[in-house]
Amino acid sequence: MNLFLELLLFLATLVYSYLEAFVKLFVPVRRKSVSGELVLITGAGHGVGRATALEFAKRQSRLVLWDISKHGVEETAAECKGLGATVETFVVDCSKREEIYSAAEKVKKEIGDVTILVNNAGVITTADLLSTQDHQIERMFEVNILAHMWTTRAFLPAMMNNNYGHIVTVASAAGHFGTSFMVAYCSSKFAAVGFHKALTEELSTLGKDGIKTTCLCPVFINTGFVKNPSTRLGKILEVEEVVEALMEGIVTNQKMVFVPPQLNIALLSEMVFPERALNVLKKLTVPKFDAIIGQRSTQ
Repeated sequence: MNLFLELLLFLATLVYSYLEAFVKLFVPVRRKSVSGELVLITGAGHGVGRATALEFAKRQSRLVLWDISKHGVEETAAECKGLGATVETFVVDCSKREEIYSAAEKVKKEIGDVTILVNNAGVITTADLLSTQDHQIERMFEVNILAHMWTTRAFLPAMMNNNYGHIVTVASAAGHFGTSFMVAYCSSKFAAVGFHKALTEELSTLGKDGIKTTCLCPVFINTGFVKNPSTRLGKILEVEEVVEALMEGIVTNQKMVFVPPQLNIALLSEMVFPERALNVLKKLTVPKFDAIIGQRSTQ
């Protein structure tokens, strides 16, 4: 096909896509069932991980819960069992590749093939770059992005063989917007967003259209990980509203889930607004939180 015909095809596809999007505004979105799916959630002992597990339990999914805290993951499991779900728990430090691979082998041999993988485990240190210690930077990358790769490498082969599954990346708005005193954290979340996008593209190239991907990108959530967060515009999110948006994204196969949805507009503004205007806007919207500043310690 020559270049002219390819451009015509692009324009026709563009017009069709806009028309399709307009029609979908008035047509209910089809939602898939997750009943009976084997769902593995990392960081399931608290916060978003626990609330996500409870939502899957309500939908009659089978659950495999991982967390570094034995007490936390067992509490989550007890709540899920109270909803009638089948639950298995594992104590796993997601900063350690060997623990991930070892636990994954046990899951595959003793329980079965994971069909929905929710990479949720995450850690954060709020400090300026020079005050953030080396081991804190390493741990943020180990948990916030490398663990996603190890778990996906462990469970993706079965999904590939069956051309069926769903991989969920819990990232952050910090994976799209830089924030002061979160340089290492933002970097790890930018990597998580990039991982999701590249994996999505690769699965498409390989023809594995039965494997869906979803990336969750919320602003600050009231989980206690960030101390005393506040913002002049918008609000600090509650866990329940974030998980509600995530579940909707999963059952409707959305690739990117922003919470709140208006973050899409903020992304667009970065591309179209002049830098001077953006700087004024950032002063209005910049979040505030407790952070370590000026310690200059790397040990």
